[in-house]
Amino acid sequence: MLYCYFQFWSANLVIFYNYATLFLFLFQKNKDKVLLYLKSNYYNLINYQIIMENSLKSIATHYGLYLGALLALITVLCYAIDLELLTNMWVGIFIMIAIIVLGIIAVAKVKQAQLGFVSFKQAFTSYFITVLIGLLISTFVSYLLFNFIDTDAAEVLKQKTIEKTVEMLEGFNSPTEAIDEAVTQIESQNQYSLGNIAKGLAGYLVFFSVIGLIVAAAMKKSNPEAE
Repeated sequence: MLYCYFQFWSANLVIFYNYATLFLFLFQKNKDKVLLYLKSNYYNLINYQIIMENSLKSIATHYGLYLGALLALITVLCYAIDLELLTNMWVGIFIMIAIIVLGIIAVAKVKQAQLGFVSFKQAFTSYFITVLIGLLISTFVSYLLFNFIDTDAAEVLKQKTIEKTVEMLEGFNSPTEAIDEAVTQIESQNQYSLGNIAKGLAGYLVFFSVIGLIVAAAMKKSNPEAE
């Protein structure tokens, strides 16, 4: 049995040697063509990746601009109709849903542009870029509106925020000391200072990034030909 096994592998080695010799002969004869072919395909792959990357950024940027325009419009409409709407819970929930939905649409469009395939990284990147641009535009509009265009509105909004905070804390049966402390903290702060706006933006990005990780995990689909 061992003899047959040895003979079998010996025969395979001879066949392998013959094919290897033939391959080296053909490679030497057509070396320039083979190298040119490999180089051409390498550059085609690189160009394809660059095109896909640019397409991803372009789609995400467009939907980020749409999101920013929507959030800015909501802010301006609430300002024009009733400032109290900016402290309304349902308006806040609608804004949150709009941000997530636009982020998901951006991922879906990137996936569609790549023939139904998108990696986890690509899905998260497109979602994050969309949300980042939208929040930056919205934050910039709020900063201009309440720091330069109508500073009195910022004070009115602060009072509305205090009223809503007191109402919420009383609903949770919070002690008077805790309510007074919360009110004092809000009164001492400028909600629309550059520092507070930056902190708020960072907090929103962290929150929506966590949701973005979930969205990317749910929507990713690997291309079997690329593996």
